[in-house]
Amino acid sequence: MNVISKAKGLTETSIRILKNDGIGAFTKKTHEWFGEHVFHHPSLDAPTRFYMDVLFINGCTLPHPWRYRVAHQREQLLANGIASSEVFYEQLDLELIKHYRMFIFYRCPYTDTVGEFIRRAKEQNKTVLFDVDDLVIDRKYTDTIEFVAHMNQQDKALYDDGVIRMGKTLSLCDGAITTTERLAEELKQYVPEVYINRNVASERMAELSDAAVYARDIIPELSMDKAKTAEEKQLFVRAKEKAQKRKLENKIHIGYFSGSITHNEDINMILPALAKVMEENSNVILNFFGELNVPQELEPYKNRIESMPFVDWQKLPELISDVDINIAPLVDSIFNEAKSENKWTEASFVKVPTVASDLGAFSKMIEHNKTGLLCTTVDEWVDALNYLIQNPQERVRIGENAYQKVQKSCCTLFSGKPFADYIKSKMTPNVCFILPSTNISGGVLVALKHCIMLQDKGYDVLIFSDDSPEDTINYEGHCLYVISTRKCQIHGHIDKAVATLWTTVAFLINHAAIIKEKYYLVQNQETNFYTKGNFYRFQANQSYCMPVDMKYITISKWCVDWLNEDYQIDAQYARNGIQIERFPFTKRSFEQGKKVRILIEGNSDDYYKNVDESFKIVEKLDKSKYEIWFMSYQGKPKSWYHVDKFLHRVPNEEVAKVYSECDILLKTSILESFSYPPIEMMATGGLCVVVPNAGNVEYLVDEENCLFYPQGDIQAAIAQIERLVNDKKLQDKLAHNGRKVAESRDWEKLIPEILALYEQ
Repeated sequence: MNVISKAKGLTETSIRILKNDGIGAFTKKTHEWFGEHVFHHPSLDAPTRFYMDVLFINGCTLPHPWRYRVAHQREQLLANGIASSEVFYEQLDLELIKHYRMFIFYRCPYTDTVGEFIRRAKEQNKTVLFDVDDLVIDRKYTDTIEFVAHMNQQDKALYDDGVIRMGKTLSLCDGAITTTERLAEELKQYVPEVYINRNVASERMAELSDAAVYARDIIPELSMDKAKTAEEKQLFVRAKEKAQKRKLENKIHIGYFSGSITHNEDINMILPALAKVMEENSNVILNFFGELNVPQELEPYKNRIESMPFVDWQKLPELISDVDINIAPLVDSIFNEAKSENKWTEASFVKVPTVASDLGAFSKMIEHNKTGLLCTTVDEWVDALNYLIQNPQERVRIGENAYQKVQKSCCTLFSGKPFADYIKSKMTPNVCFILPSTNISGGVLVALKHCIMLQDKGYDVLIFSDDSPEDTINYEGHCLYVISTRKCQIHGHIDKAVATLWTTVAFLINHAAIIKEKYYLVQNQETNFYTKGNFYRFQANQSYCMPVDMKYITISKWCVDWLNEDYQIDAQYARNGIQIERFPFTKRSFEQGKKVRILIEGNSDDYYKNVDESFKIVEKLDKSKYEIWFMSYQGKPKSWYHVDKFLHRVPNEEVAKVYSECDILLKTSILESFSYPPIEMMATGGLCVVVPNAGNVEYLVDEENCLFYPQGDIQAAIAQIERLVNDKKLQDKLAHNGRKVAESRDWEKLIPEILALYEQ
């Protein structure tokens, strides 16, 4: 069910509260109604279950403005492939920031939550816009409204507070969207950029309008046998009876659809014209729709004045189609000049001609004597009304012209592309990294480093992960939002998506339609993560043979060569680095009688980390001379390991301290894309005994900044360790050269070349 259909009777109740209890009670009651009936509707439930392009935050408690500026604009975006959702401002949750690329606050008053939401959204480089369709953002405009000026002191204070808070929200936004040229002109005093997106009819409004035209103009001429169903027969009977009644009455109906009680002064402006027309044309009936006081000047014609209260908007097309002439007077003021042309649009969709004030949006949209009539003086109003009253063929001509115009330019389906293009142009370019897990590892840290570089560059950066216990990752002073792909449907567009492991490449394939550029950050030959016979080897291999346009980036020179030789992939090389200031240099002393502390690092569960060999080596050492520390994020010590101190899941910010407290790193991995522990150990002044592999030989040089030993040669490893402990000159040489290598890999020096890989 359409949520607005639940609003039946709301407007009558609202006006009664407004008149009897004041605007304070009116605002409170309408807030409560929307909270209960609209914003808890299942179609709007749990907006955090999605990742979308745009979130509308509605701050208006009335259904009519919300429908035009939120529901209809969402429909425009939907027609052009942009996914959006909405939430009422009192239910705004900071969690929503990560689920959308852009935020549009509609008539939203400032609250602490709104202010914090905008601050955090901008911190994430997301665009925040403000939408408004009236000059309700500054008292210098609202104080000119006659209805507002006559409020009691308490209601006026409450109303003014809302206006001031709305202006405050506007001032925090990057720009504004509005309905008319004059509104745009005024809003430019508050924000640097304003886009005009005129009010248009929804598909449902157009459908209902066509149905009203069909019932009025076509059905009366059809035979009853054209009605096939019981419902159609009832429609035919009703339409024919209405047409017959109108024919017998031979009356001309002038309709005024006021919209709200604030329009009393507008109708008062043309009272002399209405009175004269009523006097000169005894067949004219004046129809007032909405909350409007019948003026004293029209009392002599009260028998020819028909009034109807507010109705559900879905009944409006039929009511407008029942009048012959639609009128839209506006008092000349800045506030009114900024109003939209809704009254003309709605009448045009049912081929009813409009006579309007030659002001603002009416002047812009109505072509005089073709799609409507424009008036300035009372005499012009009299002439225009009499002209249409006396010339039925002109009513048809102008109504038909107006209908043709709005069909092309004033409905959501055909008018939304410029708006959608504007929204796209204002979205900050986004980059999404897809991680298999956010558990700390060397590969994850590299991806996070790339994330914060791109965020500092101004990108909207987001992390998707199948397996993440966290909603945010705070890394090096940056907040990175994480979305679980298991819990969230992805509909928002992604400019750049970066897979980081073979298991994440499927995300790029499955969401190819919404991803503009696809990247694969290859950090190892992942087929060899698994032993022979494991089916994952086949799946990992498939990730290098994807039938999509993929840009490959890798962190090791050997991976560049391997991808090119085996798969003919031209991968770009992204050097890995370290944040050198986090690893202060400390000269190690191998004093007589002081135990030498050896650090073993790696996941004992992964065969290619070859941790078992490290413990086979230290098992042969004199335990009175050596102390063994073991640091692992995932695997734990096996029963036969000799471990003096086990460091499990050490926070990344504390890893440097662990290195600095140890003398020698024993690293025995046989497969690494890029081996971080040796370079981090060298940065602190520590010494390294390692097995050479493709992931460390691009910066490690035997006898220059480390000591190598052949994998599997336990005695050779022991000899290298004891040689280091006993040779001070060698210690100094390796420590000095190791620090120089680490400094050459400072991330700050690598930022330009890393960013260039994502901006080709």
